Amino acid sequence: MYQNPYMSNYYSNNYNQQSMNDRIDNQIAQLQQMKEQMKNNQQPAINQTFQLAPSNHTGMKYVNTMEDVAKEQVFIDTPFFSKDMSVLWVKDNKGNIKSYELKEIVPLDEKDMMINSLQMQLNELRKELKENAKPNDKYVADTNQDEESTDVPDDKPSTKKSKQSSRTD
Repeated sequence: MYQNPYMSNYYSNNYNQQSMNDRIDNQIAQLQQMKEQMKNNQQPAINQTFQLAPSNHTGMKYVNTMEDVAKEQVFIDTPFFSKDMSVLWVKDNKGNIKSYELKEIVPLDEKDMMINSLQMQLNELRKELKENAKPNDKYVADTNQDEESTDVPDDKPSTKKSKQSSRTD
């Protein structure tokens, strides 16, 4: 038999063409399956609604005076601090304002606590000394007034002496 080289190429090209077509068909079928799966697994549409409101609320504000607080418009309870952090104003959405005085709390170590305790004891002792000294001073002041009366003139005899002299008579 004669082998025709052209015929063998024809059959091999035909075979290659057929296998190529089969592969493309398989890939198309896979893509369609994936497309169907995506449709089945598709999440429902998300509806978003936006309510626009003033968004300048930062949590707290710094002001100079209570008049500045009164001028500000707020939608929720809002704290306002003075620049030196000594006063706090809280304004609600109705416009009511409450004022508070702020005092810094400094954490104390053991030495500071001991110093404060000793200062308190010293102040208590001073207070007790003053209380105990007042009655003594009052008593001393009263006795001085009895000895020297400013109501009686020096040139006239006192009534006390005249009563005593009349008794002796």
